[in-house]
Amino acid sequence: MIYKVETIKDGTEKYFFIRNLETMSIEELPSKYLMHKIKCKRSPNTVKRTAFSICYYMKYMAEKEMELTEVYQLDYEKQTEHFVEFLYWLKAGNHTEQTAGEKKCPNEGTCNAYLKDVFRFYLFIEAEYEQYGSLKTLSYNQIIAVNQVGVKKVLRNHSFKAYLKEEEHRGRTAKENQIITILQACTNRRDQLLLLMLAETGYRIGELLGVKYVKDIDYRNHMIRVCFREDNENEARAKNAEYRSAKISNDTFEFLMDYLAKYRKILQHQDYLFVNIMGENIGKPLRVDSVYDMLDRMEKKTGVKITPHMLRHYFANMRKQAGWELEMISQALGHKHLDTTIKYLDWLDDELIEASNEFYAQHTAIYGAERLLE
Repeated sequence: MIYKVETIKDGTEKYFFIRNLETMSIEELPSKYLMHKIKCKRSPNTVKRTAFSICYYMKYMAEKEMELTEVYQLDYEKQTEHFVEFLYWLKAGNHTEQTAGEKKCPNEGTCNAYLKDVFRFYLFIEAEYEQYGSLKTLSYNQIIAVNQVGVKKVLRNHSFKAYLKEEEHRGRTAKENQIITILQACTNRRDQLLLLMLAETGYRIGELLGVKYVKDIDYRNHMIRVCFREDNENEARAKNAEYRSAKISNDTFEFLMDYLAKYRKILQHQDYLFVNIMGENIGKPLRVDSVYDMLDRMEKKTGVKITPHMLRHYFANMRKQAGWELEMISQALGHKHLDTTIKYLDWLDDELIEASNEFYAQHTAIYGAERLLE
């Protein structure tokens, strides 16, 4: 591979760039775009994924002996063909340096995600350098939406018509009995509190590990706040500069207070709620990989697999069962789009049938179909 994603760390900030391994020079356009993403407060994981997506695309372009901007000179049909070939090139596993027997081929959704990152990169080029024009293969859509108070908003988006067909995927949801099993298997209050708060707040693991017990907890109202910070010692952070709050139950709040009392000597030396409670890193903020290590140990001990993301799904489905509106669940999860929230919910066929029966019972003659038979 003649291109490589590299990183530089400046304090707590991590910068990504793409290097040409033949000339050892930094590729200007993609690196400028990655810096733009960082300035726009995109999460490090998002910027990292974008960097690799563009790096794979540049390898594809090198094999075709094309420059990035030469794509603009292609007509609509050739552009579409160019990007479809990139999708199948990815699907064949050509983006990674592996032997034929070890090739790992990504699924259709992953291939599409890589291409979407590439399209965002091209849109950045178009905004920065008007002389290139715009990609012909991206159709331009515009709709006018009206919010609840009657204000009109123009929504614009670009779309590509030839993505790979994806299999429908819904993440797994943790079950209540599984959560109880893991809680009972935990060997300390910290891990138990972590699991309880993940289940009751619906927060991402990075968001919860960034919580500071002095600044981010409303002890009067039992509220836990997510605050966007770029300088967390454990590199935990809220996604996309988000700020929001969640309420925990009285029982979990009492558990929280017991945890603070039990580990007060360790906690008093810093601000983070979740810290290492033993070993050479005692007192230092807990990191994401340590949480996954703990959950791996719990799986070996109990045979039950649970991840932080499964607990987000559990939160969403429990709120749905409790009658929360979809918009409220979406806001609690920190989703930008309702479509994302819908994928979290386990809609059952019998629920849909029951809802449909109730609707038709009330609106049975809505179309006047019975009169058409007269």
